[in-house]
Amino acid sequence: MTFRHLLVDAFMPPESSEPHYWFETRKPFCNLVFLLPLLLVYELGVLLIGGAESDSFRNGADAWMRQFLLHLGIDLIWILPFSLIAALLAWQWASRQPWRTSWDTLGGMIAESLLFAFALILMGQAVDSCFRQSPANLLVVEGTSWASGVLVRSVTFLGAGIYEEFLFRLCLIPVTYAAFRALLIPHRWSMGATIVMTSLVFSLAHYLGSPDQGYSFTMLTDAIYRIQTTRSLWFSFVFRTLAGIVFATLFFLRGFGIAVGAHAAYDVIVGAVLIPEL
Repeated sequence: MTFRHLLVDAFMPPESSEPHYWFETRKPFCNLVFLLPLLLVYELGVLLIGGAESDSFRNGADAWMRQFLLHLGIDLIWILPFSLIAALLAWQWASRQPWRTSWDTLGGMIAESLLFAFALILMGQAVDSCFRQSPANLLVVEGTSWASGVLVRSVTFLGAGIYEEFLFRLCLIPVTYAAFRALLIPHRWSMGATIVMTSLVFSLAHYLGSPDQGYSFTMLTDAIYRIQTTRSLWFSFVFRTLAGIVFATLFFLRGFGIAVGAHAAYDVIVGAVLIPEL
C-alpha cells in the first residue's frame, strides 16, 4: 500500500461534480488560495517592519525551521513560504481534485476561522478558571515584546499561526498518521492517536528554548523536567495541548486552511488586541 493510499481517506475529500462547502474547505487548492494573502502579508510585513533585522521579528516554528535550515547550510529567505506553497501544490496534484474554488467558500472559511478562534478564547478562559492563572498565559506563542506596536505584534502572531500549523499539522500529522496506519491500526484509532500525540509535541515544543542554542536530546528532557517541576507552567502546557487537539481536529475535519485561520486569528486577537488592554 502506497503512502498516498494510506492518507487518501483521512485527508483527501471525495470528488464531486457539485461543489459542497463542507468538502471544498478540505481541498488543497482552496487552502492555497485562502492562505496566500496571509502568507504575503506576513512575509512582506516582516521585511518592511524589520528591514535588515527582519529575523528578530520571527518566532515560534518560523524561527526554529529557519535555524534548522541554517544548520544545513540553507540561507534563503523565501525557502519556507515556497516550501509551504510547494507542499500544497503537491497535495493538490496527488489529490487529483479540480483546480477551482469560490468566493463563497473563502468567505465561509474566514467566518469559520473567526468562530473557532473565539471558541478557543472561551476555552482558555475556562481552563484559566481551573488553574487561576493570569490571562496573559492564554497566548499560544511567545517572544514578541508587548512594548511593540499593535501592527508589529499582529504580523508576528500571524506568522506564528501560519508556520506552526505548517510544521505541526501539515508536516507532522500525515507522517504520524501514516506510521500508525502502517502498523495496521484502524483508521479511527490512528486518527485519535495522531491528534493526541502531535498535540503533545506541539505543546512541548514551546518549552524547548531558543533555536540559537542548537539541537540536542537534552533540550527535550530539560523541557519535560521544567514543566513537571514548575507549577506555573502547568496551565500553559495543558492549554496548548488542548489547543493543539483543536487545531489537529480542524485539520482532519475542516481542512488545513481553517486550522491556520483559527490559529492565526486567535494569536492576533489575544496577543495584539486583548492582552495589552488587560
